[in-house]
Amino acid sequence: MMKLLVTGVWACLVTVGTSLGISYWKESAAALPAKQEQPEGLVYEKVKVINVPMIAEGNVQGYVIAQLVFTADAKVLRQLPVPPEPFVVDEAFRTLYSDQKLDFKNLARYDLAQFARAVRMQVNKRLEVDALQEVLVQDFNYVSKDQLRR
Repeated sequence: MMKLLVTGVWACLVTVGTSLGISYWKESAAALPAKQEQPEGLVYEKVKVINVPMIAEGNVQGYVIAQLVFTADAKVLRQLPVPPEPFVVDEAFRTLYSDQKLDFKNLARYDLAQFARAVRMQVNKRLEVDALQEVLVQDFNYVSKDQLRR
């Protein structure tokens, strides 16, 4: 009878000890490291490729294909209520589509610096904060309707 009582007490002590050990181990393993500050400075964000139809003589003649990259202060981007990428795409599309000076058959003469400035200014105006530092043109090309068919 005494052996049975000692074995029961021993089993209870082992169970309690194991439970305390595991809870202590999980508590120390779950402690999160100190939160690191996010890096400050400029970040580069690439926006998706936009295809702007070029209409002349009542028909689509082709598409201007552009991809833009913008730089912005990381701290300002985190504080914005909405991401600026859709605004950049929208302003670039509007600017290219409505620009009367754009000769889509001869893109070498198009003023890309003015285009980038206009997009940056309009996006900052719509966001009501100077979020974008600079807009860069990564790709800018024209593809005619005939080239698309091939």
